[in-house]
Order: sequence, then C-alpha cells, then structure tokens
Amino acid sequence: MPARRYSSEVRAEQRRATRQRILDAARDMLLHRGYTGATIEAIAARAGVSVQSIYNTIGGKAAVLKAVYDTLLAGDDEPIPIMRRPAVAAMRAAADPREFLARYARLGRDLYERAGPLLPIMLAEGGAGDPAVREFTDTIEQERADGTAGIAALLHERFGLRDGVTVTDAADILWTLTAPDLVLRLVHRRGWPLAKFEAWQAAAMADALLRR
Repeated sequence: MPARRYSSEVRAEQRRATRQRILDAARDMLLHRGYTGATIEAIAARAGVSVQSIYNTIGGKAAVLKAVYDTLLAGDDEPIPIMRRPAVAAMRAAADPREFLARYARLGRDLYERAGPLLPIMLAEGGAGDPAVREFTDTIEQERADGTAGIAALLHERFGLRDGVTVTDAADILWTLTAPDLVLRLVHRRGWPLAKFEAWQAAAMADALLRR
C-alpha cells in the first residue's frame, strides 16, 4: 500500500474515532446535565479533545445535539437514511397492510428504545423556550413529517388507503400517531409497557388508514 494512501486512511480513522468520542461524551452530558449544562467545554473535557476539535469535527452545540440524536435514532453514525435501512425494506416486503403497519410500529419502538432517553430532556427544554433546542425540535418534526409522507406513499402504492383518506391525510395521521410526546405520555406517564404501546399504535394506524 502506498505511504500516502496509508497515511490518508490513518487520518480518516483518527477523525472517525475522534467524532465517536465526542458523540459519546455529548450523549452522556446531555442525559445527565441537559442541553443547558452540556457545554462545549464540558463535552471537550469528557471526550479528551480540544474545544476547537468539536467545532472542526461536528460544529457548534446545536450541531452536536443533532448529531447525537441522529446517531441514537439510527443506532450508528452512518449517513444512511431510515427509508433505506433494513427495517423499511422489511416493511416493503410485508404481505398485507396490517403487517406493513405492525412492522412500522416495531420500527418506531426500536427508534424509541435507542433515542427515547434523550426525548424528555429535549422536549422539556424546548418547551421552556431555549431557542437552539426549539430549532432542533422543529427540525426533527419536519424530518418526521417527511418520513411519514414517504411511509404513507409507500402504503398507498402497495395496498391502498381507506375511502376518503388521501395520501396527505395518511401522512398527517402517521405523523400524529408516531409523535414522541404520545409514547412519552402512555409509556412514561401512564406506565404502559412498550409492547402494549407498539400493539396499540399498530392497531390505531390500521383502523385510521385501512379499508375495513
């Protein structure tokens, strides 16, 4: 292997390792101190890097928050959209629309199990008026809306929708039934097991969208 290529690969691996240390440190700080307490300086100290390294590798504090959330949601730091991941491929292969929506509910449960611990903190601080967190929640809500629009279109293409429900309506219904605050209400506040919530969510989506 040429020395230049080897050196380039080593530097790339070092960048990936640094980014991962920053994300791990930021996740821990966010969970224990919230967005306000998780300063760039504190994250840098926890990760064993300089403050400038965080700015060079990921960006400012809001960018770090988004990167942590995206990594938790996906389960890794690979730039692969959810719609191109195996869980959605399994949905595409579903034999009937109820199975399709059951697999969608399962995907939602998997996403919540990974990113759920961060949600109460972010929703609370966004509700308290922190502008950066508010911008973050607005961004992820738009991403959710884009995602549910894709799922609604796929459901319509594969199986059709009940009479009177447009693809746009279906996207809005899915966006509502998969809202983070809904699972927080039923699981955190009312004590539902995640399996119960998953089954209820799948049934609610099917009742709202599918032909009887």
